[in-house]
Amino acid sequence: MIEGKRILVVEDEFIVAAMLCDVLEDAGAVPLGPVGRVKEAMEAVSSGGIDAVVLDWNLAGEPSLPIAAALTEHGIPFVIATGYGSVEAPFNDRPILGKPYVSGHLLDKLGAFFAA
Repeated sequence: MIEGKRILVVEDEFIVAAMLCDVLEDAGAVPLGPVGRVKEAMEAVSSGGIDAVVLDWNLAGEPSLPIAAALTEHGIPFVIATGYGSVEAPFNDRPILGKPYVSGHLLDKLGAFFAA
């Protein structure tokens, strides 16, 4: 379902980001990034060429709200990754991926964006 899709990984923990990229690559996706800061993520979103995003909700102590807003504005679907279980409005209706990550859940949530 995600074969060939360009998925941006926004995650501030390098080991976790590398694991996510491996999972995506093994599923046939094209992982982009990883990026670990709000500014880097905003630049990547502005550059375009992204089919979906795995978005860590807290990047080195900074909330990812501006990234989520930019993704919404650009019409790019995203999964929110968080260890907190939920996020605040207006993004509390987005798919949530709990931490620690379960690869199957990640792929299911991303695949749902492209199922038609």
